Amino acid sequence: MNSFGVVFDMDGVIVDTNPYHKISLKQFCEKYGYHFTDEDLIKNIYGRTNNEWITNLFGLLPKQKLLDLGEEKEEMFRAIYKDVIEPVAGLESFLKKLSHQKIPCAIGTSAPRSNVDFVLDNTGLRKYFSAILDQADVERGKPNPEIYIKTAQALTLPPAQTIVFEDSLSGVEAAQRAGARVVGVTTTHTPAELKHCDLVIQDFTDLGPENLAVLLSA
Repeated sequence: MNSFGVVFDMDGVIVDTNPYHKISLKQFCEKYGYHFTDEDLIKNIYGRTNNEWITNLFGLLPKQKLLDLGEEKEEMFRAIYKDVIEPVAGLESFLKKLSHQKIPCAIGTSAPRSNVDFVLDNTGLRKYFSAILDQADVERGKPNPEIYIKTAQALTLPPAQTIVFEDSLSGVEAAQRAGARVVGVTTTHTPAELKHCDLVIQDFTDLGPENLAVLLSA
């Protein structure tokens, strides 16, 4: 089997958080007088760092104010999601298969570290990831490829030897621009909307390392 690494976005890939992010985003935005449709959220917020979309909303802010607003929104999200959190179907079994074959795994997410810790601590999945990069590790969020270039570096692999699991269109673009192969997960978009990915899955059930090796040899 070819030497490769696997990189996972978090929201919509490791956990199907987007329905809960949607609720907390709307609550947060409405608190400050902004009202968004679902389409607005998909086009302007999903896949982007808090620093980016909050700046787009409020304009330039002092760094601490920006961080405080981001954490306020995430506290709303965690309060809504904490009692129902669970991994996307089949994920832990898939991670065990990758670990058994010594295929390195990483997380590359636009989320803040507070949410990453919340998800990994509540799902028990931290042990499977040798590298974890979040919004603090990049200057430019998705669709800029920076997060996936840096995540590949953390795995000591070229991006072309990584396979990225993504659910958002901005994330797919970021991974493709980095030079990675991309598996689209249909938690956020339809299979048709993700048809430009190398593979499209509903969840991780029945997925194995052999399915990924095929992508790199194609």
